[in-house]
Amino acid sequence: MSARVDVEDIQTTKGEKLLAVVLAGFLLLGGIWAYSKIDDAVRTASPPNLSYRGTPSDQAAIAAERRARDRLDRATRALAAASRNLVLKREAYRTAIEANRPSDELGREYDRAQATLTNAQAEVVAANSVLQAAEPAAGEAESHILHVQTGQEHSRELLAFALRLLFVLANLLFAYWLLALLRRRGSRYYPVGLAVVGYAAVLALVMAGDYLTDYVDPLDLGPLVLSVFGIALTLLAFVVLQRYLAKRIPYRRVRRSECPFCGYPVRGNEHCEGCGRGVIAACARCEEPRRVGSSFCGACGAA
Repeated sequence: MSARVDVEDIQTTKGEKLLAVVLAGFLLLGGIWAYSKIDDAVRTASPPNLSYRGTPSDQAAIAAERRARDRLDRATRALAAASRNLVLKREAYRTAIEANRPSDELGREYDRAQATLTNAQAEVVAANSVLQAAEPAAGEAESHILHVQTGQEHSRELLAFALRLLFVLANLLFAYWLLALLRRRGSRYYPVGLAVVGYAAVLALVMAGDYLTDYVDPLDLGPLVLSVFGIALTLLAFVVLQRYLAKRIPYRRVRRSECPFCGYPVRGNEHCEGCGRGVIAACARCEEPRRVGSSFCGACGAA
């Protein structure tokens, strides 16, 4: 139950202040949890397309590069084997000559080993040329595939950022709306509104810190948007508060037997001793003397 009194006149106890702080803490706990789950929900609803392998031309370029690399690997292994075989055949042929037992068969084997080595060297050169020719197209294809996959990831990040921004802005709007509502009604639950405003402000700071340290693209405008929005909303609330006080302060001063214009104590005079303005005027209905700033006439009850 709320009492219709001025918010400024409500005496908030330490227990109420403590409960407001605790409420803000629990609200912040739930808000940060929901804030973090937004990113998980976006990733679950839009998982990365790891099966994307590029266009047919991309796949053909990558396949050609792989075949060229496999050919080079085979040629390199064949060259190593031919080199070892040539060494063996040369040593066998040399040993036979030194032993004065030259063999035509060993000579032919040595010649075949030499020819095999020459062919292996030529194959390595040819395979290397094919690989160098295939690498540019394969590199462009891999870059295209990476660009598409990166674009998908960036789109998910933008969606998560937009949803998080809407979540934080909605909390800020609700917090200030609740604070204004409780103030307008003069409710004793006004500290609850302050707790919600504090929670929303801290949540906005959490998002600002998150994107300020993790992102550098257009997403880094998020903290700026939150800052400008929060400043504008706070200034708007301040202006509304000042207008509210401008209407309520004269009435409160009248209740305290003070001048409604400057707050100087009124001692039954028709003019204020502090500012010189008239504090007694004739009622518009009954023309009886009436305090300036009072809600109702004491003689006829007119508003």
